[in-house]
Amino acid sequence: MAAQYKTIHPAKYYRDFLAHDLRPDGRAPDKTRTVTVNVNSISTADGSATVRIGNTTVICGVKAELGKPKADEPECGFMVPNVELPPLCSPLFRPGPPSEEAQAMTCFVSKATSEMVDLKELCVSVDNLAWVLHIDMICLDYDGCVQDACLIALSAALRTVKLPKVEYDAETKAPSVFLEERTDLSIKSSPVSTSFAVFDDEIILSDPTGEEESLSSAKLSVVTDGEVIFSVHKPGGSTLSETQLQDCMSIAKDRANLVNELITVALSPVDR
Repeated sequence: MAAQYKTIHPAKYYRDFLAHDLRPDGRAPDKTRTVTVNVNSISTADGSATVRIGNTTVICGVKAELGKPKADEPECGFMVPNVELPPLCSPLFRPGPPSEEAQAMTCFVSKATSEMVDLKELCVSVDNLAWVLHIDMICLDYDGCVQDACLIALSAALRTVKLPKVEYDAETKAPSVFLEERTDLSIKSSPVSTSFAVFDDEIILSDPTGEEESLSSAKLSVVTDGEVIFSVHKPGGSTLSETQLQDCMSIAKDRANLVNELITVALSPVDR
């Protein structure tokens, strides 16, 4: 009966739980789900990580290649992030070109990580040669806050990348790659995204599931490293009071510190 009631009246089903300050999965409205981080998940990638937030699962792979710098930034390399939401992760998606949601997530992740790496350090020879980091994030299980999992997976994956030494001969215009000499990427910041859903225009749900997102009247994502707020993204919907926004930012900061500790622990066995 409970399953049928939930299917017929999903919003009322949630209201009955939230009247007791509880969600159907047993969490309080302000509680987030368990996060797990594993690194070096893909042996053929230059860097990789797998992240789970509850049931939501994202795998990220980084592939580094040498290419010509952009004309407007000849002294910098660049990153090319891409989020994929394949049909295997949810019946919401179909085969074919990237969905609007996937494109929006790619844009979100790209902006959130724009200051994460010093792109000038990716340059080998100004206007001639630079490293290009292709970053693919593939959702394996879609159950809410996929953009949060993508950002955590990207952050962890970049920390496993070790680029070989490269020298560029200006006369022959040929690079020499020394695979035995590798250096870590210089990571300048550790952004973590925490998302929230607004239910019935007034109840804030931290780290919502896919079902909670579908019933929400607004969504909010806060990107922070635990100290500095990098961005607050709210694409329309219900308005929030200043107190509610401050509460969300406080939760996001605490979670960012926890997630960055998890990434550090995940990396510790592979540090060399």
